[in-house]
Amino acid sequence: MKMRQEYEVKNNQIVVLLPDSFKHHNSVWVTVEDADPRQEKLLKMASAAKDPLFLADIQTVQKDFKNIDFEIL
Repeated sequence: MKMRQEYEVKNNQIVVLLPDSFKHHNSVWVTVEDADPRQEKLLKMASAAKDPLFLADIQTVQKDFKNIDFEIL
């Protein structure tokens, strides 16, 4: 079982409460990474730039607004 959770650091420590399904396990792997929400957003944006459905939506919006861009208000 994998569990991914963001924890608050207090006094350079974290407390991880494991779910009941971990009761019979003698060891677990722990990976610690800096939580940077900007980095996560950048990764999602890079992924979207290659997503065919997202790209199709962008093309549709561009097509819809193509003529409006040249109108004078």
